[in-house]
Amino acid sequence: MVLADLGSRLRGALSSVESASDEEINQMIKDVCTALLESDVNIKLVVKLRDNIKQKVKTDVTSEESAINKRKKLQKIIYDELVGLVDSHEEPPKPKKLSTSTKVINGKKKKVAKTNSHIIMFVGLQGAGKTTSCTKLAVYYKKRGFKVGLVCADTFRAGAFDQLKQNAIKASIPYYGSYLEQDPVKIAYEGVTKFRSEKFDIIIVDTSGRHRQEHQLFQEMVQIGEMIQPTQTIMVMDGSIGQAAESQAKAFKESSNFGSIILTKMDGHAKGGGAISAVAATKTPIVFIGTGEHIGDLEIFKPTTFISKLLGIGDIQSLIEHVQGLNLQNDENHKQTMENIKEGKFTLKDFQNQMNNFLKMGPLTNIASMIPGLSNIMSQVGEEETSKKIKNMVYIMDSMTTEELESDGRIFVDQPSRILRVAKGSGCAAVEIEMVLQQHRLMSTMAKSAAAAGAGGSGQPGANPMAGNPQMARMMQQAQSNPNFMQQAMSMLGGGGAGGAGGAGGMPNMANMMNNPQMMQQAQQMMRQNPQLMQQAQQMMQNPGMMQKLMSQFGGGFGGM
Repeated sequence: MVLADLGSRLRGALSSVESASDEEINQMIKDVCTALLESDVNIKLVVKLRDNIKQKVKTDVTSEESAINKRKKLQKIIYDELVGLVDSHEEPPKPKKLSTSTKVINGKKKKVAKTNSHIIMFVGLQGAGKTTSCTKLAVYYKKRGFKVGLVCADTFRAGAFDQLKQNAIKASIPYYGSYLEQDPVKIAYEGVTKFRSEKFDIIIVDTSGRHRQEHQLFQEMVQIGEMIQPTQTIMVMDGSIGQAAESQAKAFKESSNFGSIILTKMDGHAKGGGAISAVAATKTPIVFIGTGEHIGDLEIFKPTTFISKLLGIGDIQSLIEHVQGLNLQNDENHKQTMENIKEGKFTLKDFQNQMNNFLKMGPLTNIASMIPGLSNIMSQVGEEETSKKIKNMVYIMDSMTTEELESDGRIFVDQPSRILRVAKGSGCAAVEIEMVLQQHRLMSTMAKSAAAAGAGGSGQPGANPMAGNPQMARMMQQAQSNPNFMQQAMSMLGGGGAGGAGGAGGMPNMANMMNNPQMMQQAQQMMRQNPQLMQQAQQMMQNPGMMQKLMSQFGGGFGGM
């Protein structure tokens, strides 16, 4: 998760308030301010935030109130002030798909664009990750149904076009550039003209990275802007520079009037909070933040969402959008798996598809940060080890033949020599192959139960997953009102009885759970005893629409306060 340490310290400060006495409140405010200062937030901004919090506490929190009400009000005050700290209160332009109309030209009907393509020009200093961010943004919009093209107008840096070309090919994004032409203005114009004539919704233009003192390159950037007339100019900034981002943005804006900012390298630096608050102070909206090296590691920045994640409140809407962004509904393998599940079948190939879909969702901490109460849990779980185990399962299934993958797994029982062959081919021990088969059997049992329940009328797509299950509905309500509820529930799993299953601090280690036969058997037995729970779990994993209905039960974080 972005700024995990800052989030942990802010949550710790809030959770330290029990009786909500004046002493506790003052200590909480001190802890919050200290955490912000150590994240390189400007001291003037922190002092202003502290004064605002104290003033609101003085006027809104009375001594006659109960401790619970005091805590709720304190959380709301801290939340609002932190949102104000990172909110520029400016809205950047949003791309829209081209609309067309049919006209008769020379006796022939032709589609003519009624609106223009949305042209985005990228600017920024060298080394900030501008070219990579161009591809990330193109992938982001492509997943949402936009027709996107990339133009490389960077003729200053050696290898710039090669980098953009490789990224674009990997992401299946159309691109334009030239090895021979040295005039970046001409390349930008030709690329934009080409994609515009082909009715692309969004055209992203990458320009040369530059330093403040390179006035010639600044002039080049101005010329490109005048030639292509961008709808939106985005500056890419390195988030690791902290509060220096404010002076850098102001200096850059003197030569280029950019409208929004993408902050990169936010995953591995403690100064990210300082960079965000510094940029917000310039009244320039941050549109995205880069959270890793992978092509999908780009998150849309919303102040309320960002602070909700930091404080462990969760952001269910972002989780819904994230799942929908995977576009599983149009994936042929996913469709086939869903058909098999409806028929009560679950092959090893289906299991492999599900593991791949799980990996597509990204880091577990990112997913956990969107669910109320799970941020603290995931900080105690070996995410790297868990991901490694899942990838290892995929590698094992990659070593299976088509006949084996399309089977229900019994072929390995009838012919045990196949286990040894797969073990040799994947470089794993035979016991690891057996564990994969056992986990497949558990999922297969869930699929069969879901199909049986569906045939009975309770498993139809679109059904309310809470219907007929007051225990699960009550659990969701508790999770919303008490972020610690999920942690308490998970901690109970840590004492499940299986040796070595406990994780750090009494929490279950997910990687060990995945490779513990006794715990797998207990889970399988629980599922058999509760077919409805099995059906709901299957619906959550397979159907983004069902997940949306389920997650909507959580509500909107602080919205109801």
